[in-house]
Amino acid sequence: MPAFAANLTMMFTEWPFLDRFDAAADAGFRVVEYLFPYDHAPDAVAGRLERNGLTQALFNMPPGDWAAGERGLAALPDRFDEFRATVTRALDYAEATGCRRLHMMAGLADPADPAALDAYRRAVRHAGEALAGRGLDLLLEPINGRDMPGYFLRDFGIAERLIAEAGLPNVRLQFDLYHRQILHGDVTMALRRLLPLTAHVQIASVPSRNEPDGEELNWPFLFGELDRLGYGGFVGCEYRPRAATLDGLGWFAPFRAAG
Repeated sequence: MPAFAANLTMMFTEWPFLDRFDAAADAGFRVVEYLFPYDHAPDAVAGRLERNGLTQALFNMPPGDWAAGERGLAALPDRFDEFRATVTRALDYAEATGCRRLHMMAGLADPADPAALDAYRRAVRHAGEALAGRGLDLLLEPINGRDMPGYFLRDFGIAERLIAEAGLPNVRLQFDLYHRQILHGDVTMALRRLLPLTAHVQIASVPSRNEPDGEELNWPFLFGELDRLGYGGFVGCEYRPRAATLDGLGWFAPFRAAG
Protein backbone atom coordinates (compact mmCIF):
# COMPACT_ATOMS: atom_id res chain seq x y z
CA MET A 1 0.00 0.00 0.00
CA PRO A 2 1.49 3.41 -0.91
CA ALA A 3 2.63 5.56 2.00
CA PHE A 4 1.08 8.94 1.23
CA ALA A 5 2.71 12.20 2.33
CA ALA A 6 0.50 15.25 2.73
CA ASN A 7 2.02 18.24 0.97
CA LEU A 8 1.65 21.03 3.51
CA THR A 9 2.34 23.79 1.00
CA MET A 10 -0.74 22.90 -1.04
CA MET A 11 -2.93 21.01 1.45
CA PHE A 12 -4.32 22.15 4.80
CA THR A 13 -3.84 25.79 3.84
CA GLU A 14 -6.82 26.64 6.03
CA TRP A 15 -4.33 26.48 8.92
CA PRO A 16 -1.10 28.47 9.52
CA PHE A 17 1.91 26.51 8.29
CA LEU A 18 3.04 25.00 11.59
CA ASP A 19 -0.51 24.03 12.51
CA ARG A 20 -0.80 22.09 9.25
CA PHE A 21 1.35 19.34 10.78
CA ASP A 22 -1.27 18.84 13.48
CA ALA A 23 -4.12 18.95 10.95
CA ALA A 24 -2.46 16.41 8.65
CA ALA A 25 -1.84 14.02 11.55
CA ASP A 26 -5.45 14.39 12.71
CA ALA A 27 -6.58 13.53 9.16
CA GLY A 28 -4.64 10.27 9.26
CA PHE A 29 -1.40 11.13 7.49
CA ARG A 30 1.82 9.81 8.99
CA VAL A 31 4.16 11.44 6.49
CA VAL A 32 4.43 15.03 5.25
CA GLU A 33 6.31 17.04 2.66
CA TYR A 34 6.30 20.71 1.61
CA LEU A 35 8.16 23.05 -0.68
CA PHE A 36 10.11 25.20 1.76
CA PRO A 37 10.48 25.34 5.57
CA TYR A 38 12.75 28.38 5.71
CA ASP A 39 10.28 30.88 7.17
CA HIS A 40 10.41 28.88 10.39
CA ALA A 41 13.28 27.81 12.64
CA PRO A 42 14.48 24.21 12.20
CA ASP A 43 13.60 23.30 15.78
CA ALA A 44 10.05 24.66 15.37
CA VAL A 45 9.46 22.38 12.37
CA ALA A 46 11.12 19.45 14.11
CA GLY A 47 8.94 19.98 17.16
CA ARG A 48 5.73 19.71 15.13
CA LEU A 49 6.96 16.54 13.49
CA GLU A 50 7.89 14.98 16.81
CA ARG A 51 4.72 15.81 18.69
CA ASN A 52 2.57 14.38 15.90
CA GLY A 53 4.68 11.29 15.20
CA LEU A 54 5.21 12.43 11.60
CA THR A 55 7.97 11.51 9.18
CA GLN A 56 9.40 14.23 6.95
CA ALA A 57 9.59 12.81 3.43
CA LEU A 58 10.99 15.67 1.38
CA PHE A 59 11.51 19.39 0.96
CA ASN A 60 13.23 21.67 -1.53
CA MET A 61 16.53 23.44 -1.21
CA PRO A 62 16.15 27.26 -1.13
CA PRO A 63 15.20 28.41 -4.65
CA GLY A 64 16.60 31.92 -4.65
CA ASP A 65 14.10 34.77 -4.52
CA TRP A 66 10.83 32.89 -4.98
CA ALA A 67 8.69 36.02 -4.65
CA ALA A 68 10.65 37.64 -7.48
CA GLY A 69 10.07 34.64 -9.73
CA GLU A 70 13.25 32.65 -9.20
CA ARG A 71 12.78 28.89 -9.31
CA GLY A 72 16.17 27.56 -8.28
CA LEU A 73 19.80 28.45 -8.86
CA ALA A 74 21.41 25.22 -10.03
CA ALA A 75 21.45 25.99 -13.78
CA LEU A 76 22.43 29.66 -13.37
CA PRO A 77 26.16 29.98 -14.20
CA ASP A 78 26.76 33.16 -12.19
CA ARG A 79 25.01 32.00 -9.00
CA PHE A 80 27.14 29.04 -7.88
CA ASP A 81 28.35 30.62 -4.64
CA GLU A 82 24.75 31.38 -3.68
CA PHE A 83 23.79 27.86 -4.66
CA ARG A 84 26.42 26.37 -2.36
CA ALA A 85 24.99 28.39 0.52
CA THR A 86 21.52 26.99 -0.19
CA VAL A 87 22.87 23.45 0.12
CA THR A 88 24.32 24.24 3.52
CA ARG A 89 21.08 25.82 4.71
CA ALA A 90 18.98 22.89 3.50
CA LEU A 91 21.26 20.43 5.27
CA ASP A 92 20.68 22.24 8.57
CA TYR A 93 16.93 21.68 8.19
CA ALA A 94 17.41 18.09 7.05
CA GLU A 95 19.44 17.33 10.16
CA ALA A 96 16.82 18.90 12.44
CA THR A 97 13.85 17.14 10.82
CA GLY A 98 15.41 13.77 9.99
CA CYS A 99 14.57 14.25 6.31
CA ARG A 100 16.47 11.89 4.02
CA ARG A 101 15.69 13.47 0.64
CA LEU A 102 16.19 16.98 -0.72
CA HIS A 103 14.96 18.26 -4.07
CA MET A 104 17.24 20.63 -5.97
CA MET A 105 15.35 23.12 -8.13
CA ALA A 106 17.10 23.82 -11.42
CA GLY A 107 16.02 27.39 -12.13
CA LEU A 108 14.82 29.21 -15.23
CA ALA A 109 17.31 28.64 -18.04
CA ASP A 110 17.50 27.30 -21.58
CA PRO A 111 18.42 23.58 -21.51
CA ALA A 112 20.13 24.08 -24.89
CA ASP A 113 22.52 26.65 -23.40
CA PRO A 114 25.89 24.92 -22.78
CA ALA A 115 26.71 27.28 -19.92
CA ALA A 116 23.45 26.44 -18.15
CA LEU A 117 24.00 22.73 -18.68
CA ASP A 118 27.55 22.93 -17.31
CA ALA A 119 26.32 24.93 -14.31
CA TYR A 120 23.65 22.35 -13.61
CA ARG A 121 26.08 19.45 -13.83
CA ARG A 122 28.41 21.27 -11.44
CA ALA A 123 25.55 21.87 -9.03
CA VAL A 124 24.48 18.22 -9.16
CA ARG A 125 28.02 17.11 -8.41
CA HIS A 126 28.46 19.55 -5.54
CA ALA A 127 25.08 18.89 -3.93
CA GLY A 128 25.24 15.15 -4.53
CA GLU A 129 28.58 14.85 -2.79
CA ALA A 130 27.52 17.13 0.08
CA LEU A 131 24.35 15.12 0.68
CA ALA A 132 26.15 11.79 0.34
CA GLY A 133 28.32 12.82 3.25
CA ARG A 134 25.16 12.99 5.39
CA GLY A 135 23.60 9.83 3.96
CA LEU A 136 20.93 11.78 2.05
CA ASP A 137 19.49 11.53 -1.46
CA LEU A 138 19.56 14.41 -3.93
CA LEU A 139 16.43 14.44 -6.10
CA LEU A 140 16.03 15.87 -9.59
CA GLU A 141 12.49 16.52 -10.83
CA PRO A 142 11.37 17.35 -14.37
CA ILE A 143 8.68 20.03 -14.19
CA ASN A 144 6.30 20.89 -17.02
CA GLY A 145 6.51 24.28 -18.71
CA ARG A 146 2.82 25.00 -18.40
CA ASP A 147 3.08 25.26 -14.62
CA MET A 148 6.60 26.67 -14.62
CA PRO A 149 7.45 28.37 -17.94
CA GLY A 150 11.14 28.43 -18.76
CA TYR A 151 12.16 25.80 -16.21
CA PHE A 152 15.50 24.23 -17.11
CA LEU A 153 14.75 20.57 -16.33
CA ARG A 154 11.61 19.77 -18.27
CA ASP A 155 12.32 16.39 -19.84
CA PHE A 156 12.42 12.98 -18.14
CA GLY A 157 14.92 11.66 -20.67
CA ILE A 158 17.34 14.49 -19.89
CA ALA A 159 16.90 13.90 -16.17
CA GLU A 160 17.67 10.21 -16.65
CA ARG A 161 20.82 11.05 -18.60
CA LEU A 162 22.01 13.60 -16.04
CA ILE A 163 21.52 11.11 -13.21
CA ALA A 164 23.58 8.55 -15.11
CA GLU A 165 26.28 11.11 -15.88
CA ALA A 166 26.54 12.13 -12.23
CA GLY A 167 27.60 8.61 -11.29
CA LEU A 168 26.54 9.13 -7.67
CA PRO A 169 24.20 6.50 -6.18
CA ASN A 170 22.40 9.10 -4.07
CA VAL A 171 21.38 11.25 -7.07
CA ARG A 172 17.87 10.02 -7.82
CA LEU A 173 14.71 10.86 -9.72
CA GLN A 174 11.67 12.60 -8.25
CA PHE A 175 8.87 11.13 -10.40
CA ASP A 176 5.81 13.38 -10.37
CA LEU A 177 3.01 11.62 -12.25
CA TYR A 178 1.27 14.93 -12.90
CA HIS A 179 4.32 16.45 -14.59
CA ARG A 180 5.05 13.21 -16.47
CA GLN A 181 1.55 13.07 -17.97
CA ILE A 182 1.74 16.68 -19.16
CA LEU A 183 5.29 16.40 -20.49
CA HIS A 184 5.26 12.98 -22.14
CA GLY A 185 2.28 10.80 -21.17
CA ASP A 186 2.97 7.03 -21.06
CA VAL A 187 2.99 7.16 -17.25
CA THR A 188 2.77 3.46 -16.50
CA MET A 189 5.52 2.34 -18.87
CA ALA A 190 7.74 5.16 -17.61
CA LEU A 191 7.15 4.05 -14.02
CA ARG A 192 8.09 0.50 -14.91
CA ARG A 193 11.32 1.61 -16.56
CA LEU A 194 12.39 4.42 -14.26
CA LEU A 195 11.37 3.14 -10.84
CA PRO A 196 14.91 1.84 -10.11
CA LEU A 197 16.09 5.47 -10.39
CA THR A 198 13.18 6.87 -8.40
CA ALA A 199 13.39 7.88 -4.73
CA HIS A 200 10.12 9.81 -4.45
CA VAL A 201 6.78 9.86 -6.28
CA GLN A 202 4.24 12.69 -6.38
CA ILE A 203 0.64 12.80 -7.56
CA ALA A 204 -2.13 15.18 -8.63
CA SER A 205 -4.99 14.95 -11.08
CA VAL A 206 -4.38 16.01 -14.69
CA PRO A 207 -5.05 18.65 -15.92
CA SER A 208 -6.48 20.44 -12.88
CA ARG A 209 -3.88 19.46 -10.24
CA ASN A 210 -6.58 18.54 -7.76
CA GLU A 211 -7.25 15.40 -5.69
CA PRO A 212 -6.13 12.12 -7.31
CA ASP A 213 -9.64 10.81 -7.85
CA GLY A 214 -10.38 11.38 -11.52
CA GLU A 215 -9.61 13.23 -14.75
CA GLU A 216 -7.03 11.78 -17.16
CA LEU A 217 -5.29 9.18 -15.00
CA ASN A 218 -6.61 5.92 -13.56
CA TRP A 219 -5.57 6.34 -9.94
CA PRO A 220 -6.61 2.96 -8.51
CA PHE A 221 -4.62 1.27 -11.27
CA LEU A 222 -1.57 3.48 -10.71
CA PHE A 223 -1.60 2.99 -6.94
CA GLY A 224 -1.83 -0.74 -7.55
CA GLU A 225 0.99 -0.53 -10.07
CA LEU A 226 3.28 1.05 -7.49
CA ASP A 227 2.56 -1.93 -5.24
CA ARG A 228 3.09 -4.41 -8.07
CA LEU A 229 6.43 -2.80 -8.85
CA GLY A 230 7.48 -3.06 -5.21
CA TYR A 231 7.83 0.67 -4.66
CA GLY A 232 8.70 1.22 -1.02
CA GLY A 233 9.09 5.00 -0.96
CA PHE A 234 6.66 7.79 -0.21
CA VAL A 235 3.96 9.21 -2.49
CA GLY A 236 3.66 12.97 -2.07
CA CYS A 237 0.18 14.46 -2.44
CA GLU A 238 1.25 17.61 -4.24
CA TYR A 239 -2.22 18.74 -5.24
CA ARG A 240 -4.48 21.74 -4.68
CA PRO A 241 -7.75 20.73 -3.03
CA ARG A 242 -10.85 21.73 -4.98
CA ALA A 243 -12.38 23.15 -1.82
CA ALA A 244 -11.67 22.49 1.86
CA THR A 245 -8.82 20.00 2.31
CA LEU A 246 -10.77 17.68 4.60
CA ASP A 247 -13.76 17.63 2.24
CA GLY A 248 -11.55 16.26 -0.53
CA LEU A 249 -10.01 13.33 1.34
CA GLY A 250 -12.53 10.74 0.20
CA TRP A 251 -9.87 9.22 -2.06
CA PHE A 252 -7.62 8.76 1.01
CA ALA A 253 -10.18 7.10 3.26
CA PRO A 254 -9.46 3.48 2.16
CA PHE A 255 -5.74 3.98 2.67
CA ARG A 256 -6.21 5.55 6.07
CA ALA A 257 -8.44 2.68 7.10
CA ALA A 258 -5.95 0.10 5.82
CA GLY A 259 -3.09 1.88 7.57
